[in-house]
Amino acid sequence: MVHDAAAAPSMHNAQPWRFRYVRRSRTFEMRADFERAMPRSDPRTRGLHIGCGAALLNLRVAVAHEGWHPETRLLHDPSDPALLASVRLTAPGIGENDLGALYPAIHERHSSRFPFDETEIPDAVREALSEAARREGAELTFPTSWHLQEVLEMVREAEARNLTDRGSDQDLAEWTRIDAPSANMTDDGVPEYAFGPRKRGGQAPMRDFAGPRQVAGRDAADFEESPQVALVSTSHDRPEDWLRAGQAMERVLLLATLEGLSSSFATQPLEWTDLRWPLRDPVTGTGYMQMLLRLGYGPKGPRTPRRPVAEVLDIRP
Repeated sequence: MVHDAAAAPSMHNAQPWRFRYVRRSRTFEMRADFERAMPRSDPRTRGLHIGCGAALLNLRVAVAHEGWHPETRLLHDPSDPALLASVRLTAPGIGENDLGALYPAIHERHSSRFPFDETEIPDAVREALSEAARREGAELTFPTSWHLQEVLEMVREAEARNLTDRGSDQDLAEWTRIDAPSANMTDDGVPEYAFGPRKRGGQAPMRDFAGPRQVAGRDAADFEESPQVALVSTSHDRPEDWLRAGQAMERVLLLATLEGLSSSFATQPLEWTDLRWPLRDPVTGTGYMQMLLRLGYGPKGPRTPRRPVAEVLDIRP
Protein backbone atom coordinates (compact mmCIF):
# COMPACT_ATOMS: atom_id res chain seq x y z
CA MET A 1 0.00 0.00 0.00
CA VAL A 2 2.86 2.41 0.74
CA HIS A 3 4.44 1.47 -2.60
CA ASP A 4 1.19 2.64 -4.19
CA ALA A 5 1.01 5.78 -2.06
CA ALA A 6 4.57 6.77 -2.99
CA ALA A 7 3.73 6.71 -6.71
CA ALA A 8 2.11 10.12 -6.19
CA PRO A 9 3.53 13.25 -7.81
CA SER A 10 5.32 15.89 -5.74
CA MET A 11 7.09 19.14 -6.42
CA HIS A 12 10.31 18.35 -8.30
CA ASN A 13 9.66 14.69 -7.35
CA ALA A 14 11.08 15.36 -3.88
CA GLN A 15 8.73 12.75 -2.30
CA PRO A 16 8.45 14.62 1.05
CA TRP A 17 6.60 11.92 3.00
CA ARG A 18 7.12 9.16 5.51
CA PHE A 19 4.70 6.49 6.76
CA ARG A 20 4.32 4.51 9.94
CA TYR A 21 2.04 1.48 10.22
CA VAL A 22 0.85 0.41 13.67
CA ARG A 23 -0.25 -3.22 13.51
CA ARG A 24 -2.22 -3.16 16.76
CA SER A 25 -4.62 -0.52 15.53
CA ARG A 26 -4.29 -1.21 11.78
CA THR A 27 -3.45 2.47 11.29
CA PHE A 28 -1.14 4.30 8.93
CA GLU A 29 0.35 7.61 10.01
CA MET A 30 1.60 9.93 7.29
CA ARG A 31 4.30 12.42 8.22
CA ALA A 32 5.91 15.27 6.32
CA ASP A 33 9.61 14.95 5.65
CA PHE A 34 10.57 18.60 6.06
CA GLU A 35 14.18 17.84 5.15
CA ARG A 36 12.84 17.54 1.60
CA ALA A 37 11.18 20.95 1.67
CA MET A 38 12.21 23.71 -0.74
CA PRO A 39 12.68 26.88 1.32
CA ARG A 40 13.27 29.00 -1.77
CA SER A 41 10.45 27.85 -4.08
CA ASP A 42 8.03 26.66 -1.38
CA PRO A 43 8.73 28.66 1.79
CA ARG A 44 5.32 27.99 3.39
CA THR A 45 5.52 24.24 2.51
CA ARG A 46 2.22 24.58 0.67
CA GLY A 47 3.56 22.54 -2.24
CA LEU A 48 4.97 19.96 0.16
CA HIS A 49 1.54 19.49 1.73
CA ILE A 50 -0.09 19.16 -1.71
CA GLY A 51 2.35 16.38 -2.62
CA CYS A 52 1.64 14.62 0.68
CA GLY A 53 -2.09 15.00 0.00
CA ALA A 54 -1.61 13.24 -3.34
CA ALA A 55 0.19 10.39 -1.59
CA LEU A 56 -2.61 10.23 0.98
CA LEU A 57 -5.21 9.84 -1.78
CA ASN A 58 -3.19 7.04 -3.35
CA LEU A 59 -3.00 5.33 0.04
CA ARG A 60 -6.77 5.56 0.44
CA VAL A 61 -7.25 4.11 -3.04
CA ALA A 62 -4.86 1.24 -2.25
CA VAL A 63 -6.65 0.53 1.04
CA ALA A 64 -10.02 0.43 -0.72
CA HIS A 65 -8.54 -1.80 -3.43
CA GLU A 66 -7.51 -4.27 -0.73
CA GLY A 67 -11.08 -4.44 0.55
CA TRP A 68 -10.83 -2.12 3.57
CA HIS A 69 -12.44 1.21 4.35
CA PRO A 70 -9.86 4.02 4.83
CA GLU A 71 -11.01 5.94 7.90
CA THR A 72 -9.02 9.15 7.39
CA ARG A 73 -8.22 12.05 9.72
CA LEU A 74 -6.25 15.16 8.82
CA LEU A 75 -3.87 17.05 11.12
CA HIS A 76 -5.22 15.58 14.33
CA ASP A 77 -2.18 16.47 16.52
CA PRO A 78 -1.48 20.23 16.47
CA SER A 79 1.51 19.72 18.75
CA ASP A 80 3.21 17.65 16.04
CA PRO A 81 3.11 19.59 12.74
CA ALA A 82 4.89 16.82 10.84
CA LEU A 83 2.01 14.43 11.53
CA LEU A 84 -0.33 15.22 8.65
CA ALA A 85 -2.89 12.43 8.61
CA SER A 86 -3.87 8.97 9.75
CA VAL A 87 -5.65 6.24 7.84
CA ARG A 88 -7.19 3.40 9.86
CA LEU A 89 -8.22 0.20 8.08
CA THR A 90 -11.80 -0.61 9.05
CA ALA A 91 -14.57 -2.79 7.69
CA PRO A 92 -15.82 -1.79 4.25
CA GLY A 93 -18.14 1.19 4.52
CA ILE A 94 -20.47 3.28 2.44
CA GLY A 95 -19.28 6.15 0.30
CA GLU A 96 -15.76 5.03 -0.61
CA ASN A 97 -16.65 2.11 -2.85
CA ASP A 98 -15.62 4.01 -5.99
CA LEU A 99 -12.13 4.76 -4.68
CA GLY A 100 -10.88 1.27 -5.46
CA ALA A 101 -11.90 1.69 -9.10
CA LEU A 102 -9.12 4.28 -9.48
CA TYR A 103 -6.41 1.80 -8.49
CA PRO A 104 -5.33 0.74 -12.03
CA ALA A 105 -4.31 4.33 -12.76
CA ILE A 106 -1.88 4.73 -9.83
CA HIS A 107 1.14 3.29 -11.64
CA GLU A 108 -0.02 4.42 -15.09
CA ARG A 109 -0.11 8.12 -14.17
CA HIS A 110 3.14 9.86 -15.03
CA SER A 111 3.78 13.53 -15.77
CA SER A 112 4.05 14.04 -19.52
CA ARG A 113 6.17 17.00 -20.63
CA PHE A 114 5.59 16.29 -24.30
CA PRO A 115 3.30 18.07 -26.79
CA PHE A 116 -0.38 17.15 -26.68
CA ASP A 117 -2.68 17.31 -29.69
CA GLU A 118 -5.43 19.90 -30.03
CA THR A 119 -8.34 17.49 -29.44
CA GLU A 120 -10.77 19.09 -27.00
CA ILE A 121 -11.63 17.25 -23.80
CA PRO A 122 -15.37 16.39 -23.93
CA ASP A 123 -17.67 18.32 -21.59
CA ALA A 124 -18.78 15.10 -19.89
CA VAL A 125 -15.17 14.26 -19.01
CA ARG A 126 -14.54 17.79 -17.73
CA GLU A 127 -17.59 17.57 -15.50
CA ALA A 128 -16.51 14.17 -14.17
CA LEU A 129 -13.07 15.59 -13.33
CA SER A 130 -14.65 18.58 -11.59
CA GLU A 131 -16.90 16.27 -9.59
CA ALA A 132 -13.84 14.23 -8.55
CA ALA A 133 -12.29 17.39 -7.08
CA ARG A 134 -15.51 18.30 -5.31
CA ARG A 135 -15.56 14.88 -3.67
CA GLU A 136 -12.32 15.89 -1.92
CA GLY A 137 -13.46 19.36 -0.85
CA ALA A 138 -11.88 21.37 -3.68
CA GLU A 139 -12.93 22.98 -6.95
CA LEU A 140 -11.61 22.23 -10.43
CA THR A 141 -12.26 24.83 -13.10
CA PHE A 142 -11.22 25.14 -16.73
CA PRO A 143 -10.38 28.76 -17.59
CA THR A 144 -11.34 29.83 -21.09
CA SER A 145 -11.16 32.86 -23.35
CA TRP A 146 -9.43 35.90 -21.85
CA HIS A 147 -9.10 34.27 -18.41
CA LEU A 148 -7.10 31.43 -19.98
CA GLN A 149 -4.85 33.94 -21.72
CA GLU A 150 -4.29 35.75 -18.42
CA VAL A 151 -3.34 32.47 -16.74
CA LEU A 152 -0.90 31.59 -19.52
CA GLU A 153 0.62 35.06 -19.35
CA MET A 154 1.23 34.64 -15.61
CA VAL A 155 2.92 31.30 -16.26
CA ARG A 156 5.22 32.96 -18.78
CA GLU A 157 5.98 35.78 -16.35
CA ALA A 158 6.80 33.31 -13.56
CA GLU A 159 9.01 31.22 -15.84
CA ALA A 160 10.92 34.33 -16.89
CA ARG A 161 11.44 35.27 -13.24
CA ASN A 162 12.60 31.78 -12.35
CA LEU A 163 15.30 31.90 -15.02
CA THR A 164 16.99 34.77 -13.20
CA ASP A 165 16.04 33.87 -9.61
CA ARG A 166 18.90 32.33 -7.67
CA GLY A 167 16.59 30.46 -5.32
CA SER A 168 14.67 28.75 -8.12
CA ASP A 169 17.93 27.88 -9.86
CA GLN A 170 19.27 26.30 -6.66
CA ASP A 171 16.15 24.17 -6.26
CA LEU A 172 16.39 22.98 -9.86
CA ALA A 173 20.07 22.14 -9.41
CA GLU A 174 19.28 20.13 -6.27
CA TRP A 175 16.27 18.22 -7.59
CA THR A 176 17.12 17.55 -11.25
CA ARG A 177 19.39 14.73 -12.43
CA ILE A 178 21.30 15.44 -15.62
CA ASP A 179 23.32 12.20 -15.37
CA ALA A 180 20.51 9.71 -14.64
CA PRO A 181 19.68 7.75 -17.83
CA SER A 182 17.05 5.55 -16.14
CA ALA A 183 14.76 5.41 -13.11
CA ASN A 184 17.06 2.84 -11.52
CA MET A 185 19.96 5.29 -11.30
CA THR A 186 18.43 7.54 -8.60
CA ASP A 187 15.69 7.55 -5.95
CA ASP A 188 14.21 11.03 -6.35
CA GLY A 189 14.22 14.22 -8.36
CA VAL A 190 13.46 14.77 -12.05
CA PRO A 191 15.90 12.92 -14.35
CA GLU A 192 16.79 14.41 -17.72
CA TYR A 193 14.89 11.76 -19.69
CA ALA A 194 11.68 13.16 -18.10
CA PHE A 195 12.41 16.81 -18.99
CA GLY A 196 10.69 16.47 -22.34
CA PRO A 197 11.74 18.53 -25.35
CA ARG A 198 12.49 22.23 -25.20
CA LYS A 199 9.47 24.31 -26.17
CA ARG A 200 10.09 25.80 -29.59
CA GLY A 201 6.62 27.24 -30.02
CA GLY A 202 3.06 27.07 -28.72
CA GLN A 203 1.33 28.35 -25.60
CA ALA A 204 1.40 25.26 -23.37
CA PRO A 205 2.52 26.16 -19.82
CA MET A 206 5.79 24.24 -19.51
CA ARG A 207 8.62 24.41 -16.98
CA ASP A 208 12.05 23.86 -18.48
CA PHE A 209 13.70 21.62 -15.88
CA ALA A 210 17.04 22.05 -17.61
CA GLY A 211 17.09 25.70 -16.60
CA PRO A 212 20.12 27.43 -18.12
CA ARG A 213 21.95 24.12 -18.57
CA GLN A 214 22.48 22.48 -21.94
CA VAL A 215 21.40 18.84 -22.22
CA ALA A 216 23.17 16.97 -24.99
CA GLY A 217 20.86 15.43 -27.57
CA ARG A 218 17.71 17.10 -26.25
CA ASP A 219 15.17 17.85 -28.96
CA ALA A 220 12.92 20.88 -29.40
CA ALA A 221 9.23 20.70 -30.30
CA ASP A 222 6.14 22.80 -30.89
CA PHE A 223 3.53 22.48 -28.14
CA GLU A 224 -0.21 23.19 -28.11
CA GLU A 225 -1.45 26.53 -29.41
CA SER A 226 -4.67 26.05 -27.43
CA PRO A 227 -3.63 24.28 -24.22
CA GLN A 228 -6.28 22.88 -21.90
CA VAL A 229 -5.51 23.78 -18.32
CA ALA A 230 -7.41 23.33 -15.08
CA LEU A 231 -7.15 25.18 -11.76
CA VAL A 232 -7.53 23.46 -8.39
CA SER A 233 -8.75 25.80 -5.66
CA THR A 234 -9.98 25.63 -2.07
CA SER A 235 -12.17 27.92 0.04
CA HIS A 236 -9.42 28.52 2.59
CA ASP A 237 -5.62 28.47 2.57
CA ARG A 238 -4.57 26.46 5.62
CA PRO A 239 -2.37 23.34 5.76
CA GLU A 240 -5.45 21.12 5.91
CA ASP A 241 -6.75 22.84 2.77
CA TRP A 242 -3.44 22.12 1.04
CA LEU A 243 -3.84 18.46 1.94
CA ARG A 244 -7.38 18.47 0.55
CA ALA A 245 -6.14 20.14 -2.61
CA GLY A 246 -3.49 17.44 -3.01
CA GLN A 247 -6.07 14.70 -2.61
CA ALA A 248 -8.40 16.42 -5.07
CA MET A 249 -5.58 16.89 -7.57
CA GLU A 250 -4.59 13.23 -7.44
CA ARG A 251 -8.18 12.02 -7.66
CA VAL A 252 -8.58 14.17 -10.78
CA LEU A 253 -5.33 12.86 -12.26
CA LEU A 254 -6.18 9.21 -11.64
CA LEU A 255 -9.60 9.62 -13.25
CA ALA A 256 -8.03 11.56 -16.13
CA THR A 257 -5.58 8.69 -16.67
CA LEU A 258 -8.44 6.21 -16.84
CA GLU A 259 -10.11 8.50 -19.39
CA GLY A 260 -7.03 8.36 -21.63
CA LEU A 261 -5.70 11.81 -20.78
CA SER A 262 -2.09 12.78 -20.12
CA SER A 263 -1.09 15.50 -17.69
CA SER A 264 1.63 17.76 -16.36
CA PHE A 265 1.92 20.59 -13.86
CA ALA A 266 2.61 24.32 -14.07
CA THR A 267 3.45 25.45 -10.55
CA GLN A 268 5.61 28.45 -11.54
CA PRO A 269 3.05 31.24 -10.84
CA LEU A 270 2.03 29.54 -7.58
CA GLU A 271 5.58 30.06 -6.34
CA TRP A 272 5.23 33.86 -6.53
CA THR A 273 2.81 35.50 -4.07
CA ASP A 274 1.89 38.35 -6.40
CA LEU A 275 1.10 35.98 -9.28
CA ARG A 276 -0.79 33.29 -7.38
CA TRP A 277 -3.72 35.46 -6.32
CA PRO A 278 -4.64 36.78 -9.82
CA LEU A 279 -4.90 33.21 -11.14
CA ARG A 280 -8.39 32.96 -9.66
CA ASP A 281 -11.47 33.70 -11.76
CA PRO A 282 -11.91 37.47 -11.48
CA VAL A 283 -15.66 37.10 -12.07
CA THR A 284 -16.26 35.02 -8.95
CA GLY A 285 -13.24 36.32 -7.04
CA THR A 286 -13.38 33.39 -4.66
CA GLY A 287 -11.06 30.59 -3.68
CA TYR A 288 -7.33 30.13 -3.23
CA MET A 289 -5.49 28.68 -6.20
CA GLN A 290 -3.51 25.60 -5.21
CA MET A 291 -2.48 23.89 -8.46
CA LEU A 292 -2.47 24.42 -12.20
CA LEU A 293 -2.81 21.29 -14.33
CA ARG A 294 -2.22 20.82 -18.04
CA LEU A 295 -4.42 18.08 -19.51
CA GLY A 296 -4.79 16.66 -22.97
CA TYR A 297 -4.40 13.75 -25.34
CA GLY A 298 -0.80 12.92 -26.04
CA PRO A 299 2.17 10.72 -25.16
CA LYS A 300 2.30 9.16 -21.74
CA GLY A 301 5.16 10.39 -19.61
CA PRO A 302 8.02 8.12 -18.53
CA ARG A 303 8.27 6.51 -15.12
CA THR A 304 10.33 8.58 -12.71
CA PRO A 305 12.31 7.24 -9.73
CA ARG A 306 10.86 6.52 -6.31
CA ARG A 307 12.48 6.01 -2.93
CA PRO A 308 12.51 2.38 -1.70
CA VAL A 309 9.55 1.51 0.52
CA ALA A 310 11.95 0.49 3.30
CA GLU A 311 13.21 4.08 3.36
CA VAL A 312 9.80 5.67 3.87
CA LEU A 313 7.93 3.03 5.92
CA ASP A 314 8.28 2.17 9.61
CA ILE A 315 6.23 -0.75 10.96
CA ARG A 316 5.34 -0.92 14.65
CA PRO A 317 3.67 -3.69 16.70
